[in-house]
Amino acid sequence: MQALWMVLGSLFFATMAVCVKFASEWFTSSELVFYRGLLGMLFLWLLARSQGTALATRYAGMHAWRSVVGVVSLGAWFYAIANLPLATAMTLNYMSSVWVAAFLVGGALIAWNPRSGGAAPLRQGALVLTVLAGFAGVVMMLRPTIEQNQVFAGLIGLMSGLTAAFAYMQVMALGKLGEPETRTVFYFAVGSAVAGAAGMLVEGLSPWNWLHALWLLPMGLLASLGQLCITRAYSHGATLVVASLQYSGIVFGAIYSVTLFGDRISLSGWAGMALIVASGIAATVLRARAAPNAPAEEH
Repeated sequence: MQALWMVLGSLFFATMAVCVKFASEWFTSSELVFYRGLLGMLFLWLLARSQGTALATRYAGMHAWRSVVGVVSLGAWFYAIANLPLATAMTLNYMSSVWVAAFLVGGALIAWNPRSGGAAPLRQGALVLTVLAGFAGVVMMLRPTIEQNQVFAGLIGLMSGLTAAFAYMQVMALGKLGEPETRTVFYFAVGSAVAGAAGMLVEGLSPWNWLHALWLLPMGLLASLGQLCITRAYSHGATLVVASLQYSGIVFGAIYSVTLFGDRISLSGWAGMALIVASGIAATVLRARAAPNAPAEEH
């Protein structure tokens, strides 16, 4: 059942990205983050009431940190969606597993002392190759982006995957403490609304049009549903199958990108996408073997 929650959550997120892509023509990233949070708060408050779930928490600090890194990731992802082909933005956001593997290798290199007689970090050859393969896939995907002078948007997309890794590891920690999914996602929605409002004070408001605003409602609803599904999948004990199936979101995103927006993905782009998926799954498997009880990250 966990696997089904992950696939469903990935589908919700990919569909939400479609709404963001359309809405970004009329709203800034800060506005999208704000409305996503505001609508999510309303939906989750109603859901919590229907479930009899109290929203008060003993772990305010952990929720605050999860919201900070999550909002940074969300804002970066929305910006990437607005300025890159949907398939590219989706794939860069799913780099979180590769980023975590890169941190493990980097941390081992920093901590290694050859005089202590410990195993050299470079003996983690499979994990190192996985990281290199993931970033090779990024280069292949971003080649058209570089040619179209979208380097900044590509880097922002990479940052969204980087911060997503921190956010979802915090989700795992909250789940282990017994925090209900509804409460965890509610506080993330609160953080999104607050951060989006702060950004709107700086960027200003876009002209309001009710026809354009119709994209905001499904965006907020799908985001909350996707977050609930994926949080549930991981909170109830992540498995390698669940962690690997998060990459179904890339498949959904690619289908939407080609069919709805007419994006033409080059052969190197498809190859890069496949390389990122393969390296992400491999990184998850290798980390699980090295530390079976370590938390996995979600999208």
